[in-house]
Amino acid sequence: MKRVPMRDGYGKALLELCAQPDNKIMVLDADVAKSTRTVWIRDQYPEHFMDMGISEQDMVGTAAGLALGGMIPFCSTYAVFLAGRAWDQIRTTVCYNNLGVKLGGAHAGISVGPDGATHQALEDVALTRVLPHMTVIVPCDAEETRKATLAMAKRPGPCYVRFGREAVPVVTDENTEFEIGKAREVRDGSDVTVIANGAMVYEAVMAAEKLAGENISVRVLDMHTVKPLDTEAVVRAARETGAIVTAEEHQLAGGLGSAVAECLATLFPTPMEMVAVNDTFGQSGAPQELMDHYGLNAENIAAKIRQAMERKR
Repeated sequence: MKRVPMRDGYGKALLELCAQPDNKIMVLDADVAKSTRTVWIRDQYPEHFMDMGISEQDMVGTAAGLALGGMIPFCSTYAVFLAGRAWDQIRTTVCYNNLGVKLGGAHAGISVGPDGATHQALEDVALTRVLPHMTVIVPCDAEETRKATLAMAKRPGPCYVRFGREAVPVVTDENTEFEIGKAREVRDGSDVTVIANGAMVYEAVMAAEKLAGENISVRVLDMHTVKPLDTEAVVRAARETGAIVTAEEHQLAGGLGSAVAECLATLFPTPMEMVAVNDTFGQSGAPQELMDHYGLNAENIAAKIRQAMERKR
């Protein structure tokens, strides 16, 4: 299967936006343009690019000013520094004023690899989804990242999209539907539903295919939008399959699993298991070794599926 870094989709979308006539796009980067692929904008549309240096807080504040001036600014840097270091500016300057600043959090998750815990954003979804007015998107591959970025440019208010560094399997194409706030059914099933996002969508499909050989029918939902959550799809899956497993490359607390649990606790209590990093920092290592070490793989999803099904009996 073809593998492409999700950040390529981000860069391609920004190129498409900058190519549109009379566009109001401004791309800001915190001195990591090659990594975020915004170097493509710098080289082809320099009038739409600003290198802010290693100054994430200043970048977000500048973007807020641009938004007030009628521009559509995209802030791009590593997710751990964008959602973490600039959180106060995102909260008070951007979200409090409901400004149309778009945030691109690159190198998210444990799969950053050798850079280690300081650069592995495992808390960014929690930090951003708690903020009023914020839209939070975690696409599953490069093509979905491209569509998410294009959709963010049209959406009012602040938006955050996070994507990893490593190449991941491309599981969607240009014809695959994408709408902010609407889950995508990847695979139908009747015994249990896996609600996943990011790189874990592919792992969920692999787990479903493995369990099909055991006569376990697994539905897989690509919940690319964590906020606003598609509560209708969550409740329908819970009602029709009777058990839920969430899978994400993020801390157990505050991410997709928490959002789904909040939904089910109030609307349709259902046996539920979660696959995520469990209250620990990451470490240096090869990306796939780290994913396996922390249980972010098809094998662990399959194990959680069996546990969830046992609980619904």
